[in-house]
Amino acid sequence: MLLKIALPNKGRLSDEVRELFNEAGLEVKARGERALTASLGGEFEAIFVRAQDIPEFVADGAAHAGVTGWDLVSESGRELDHLMDLEFGKCRLVVAAREESGISGADDVRNGSRVASCFPRLTQAFFDKRGQKVTVVPVSGAAEIAPHLGIADIVVDLTSTGSTLKMNGLREVATVLESSARLVACGSNTPDAQRKLEELKLALGSVLAARGKRYLMANVPKSSLQQVREVLPGLNGPTVVDVLNGGNFVAVHAVVPSKTIYRTVNALKALGCEGILVTRIERLMA
Repeated sequence: MLLKIALPNKGRLSDEVRELFNEAGLEVKARGERALTASLGGEFEAIFVRAQDIPEFVADGAAHAGVTGWDLVSESGRELDHLMDLEFGKCRLVVAAREESGISGADDVRNGSRVASCFPRLTQAFFDKRGQKVTVVPVSGAAEIAPHLGIADIVVDLTSTGSTLKMNGLREVATVLESSARLVACGSNTPDAQRKLEELKLALGSVLAARGKRYLMANVPKSSLQQVREVLPGLNGPTVVDVLNGGNFVAVHAVVPSKTIYRTVNALKALGCEGILVTRIERLMA
């Protein structure tokens, strides 16, 4: 039986999800750009729906699992099994007020304030928990314009950098929720389905673990080995291998952060290392 995985049908999140699945060996093979389903490496079947509908599809059992934003999962209120954080699509759901409002924190929001948001459930829960009585005004988009039109006093909206809020004369005063893309599953899946989903987690996780990493190999003078160990800590320390007819050299292999590879290579050269090779890593299983 093919497991059905609900994936976003469009947008940046859709692009990033497809890239991740492709890198994990679960190539998205659809009959056309508008296809509603696609094969995922023969093990799973993708169904393409709106990101905001994915929690419902998964909770109702129409899909065994799905990938969507944690903000949408939380807003849905549906009970789902959280399998893993995919570490992209990061954003925050924040309370924002007009610069001239005098509101600098959530405590400054007065009872009776009107709050515009595309996330009415989370917004209401946030203020209820704080004991603040507000009127939530549901909107379908562009919440940041609401204070300027007199529709609401403040907004609760998503932001990643805060630039859109600032552009519209708003400033963040509190964080309601931090979000990213998550793999979630139906709680009533069979043991066989759960086993296959664990395999899916392993495949996706190995790709995520490899991102931002490089595999480095170098011939290292034995006299410099201790200093090289400090330069190349690796996951559990560098791997040291004797080189056939290597004389005073040994081969050292290590996984290193890609963002510091330039400094790492220079440090190794300064210690007399030779034959330095750096390669990309497709998957990494610790």
